[in-house]
Amino acid sequence: MTAQTDASGSVTTVYQVTGMSCGHCEGSVSGEISQIPGVSSVKAVASTGEVTVVSEAPLDDEAVRAAVDEAGFELAGKA
Repeated sequence: MTAQTDASGSVTTVYQVTGMSCGHCEGSVSGEISQIPGVSSVKAVASTGEVTVVSEAPLDDEAVRAAVDEAGFELAGKA
């Protein structure tokens, strides 16, 4: 599991998402996850399948899974 809390209290979590292959995919996943309350930034990288999320507090894994599903991809877990 990759989740770190920085000095400002923000939590950074890296998730592994399968099925992303292009910038449009990255945008879809980022857009859906960014709608979760408390999320301040999302960076998806199709080439690695990693999605880095910065939030005010640890996120509910099921909320992240639902957002990734809504974007049309699969959450494989935390990187």
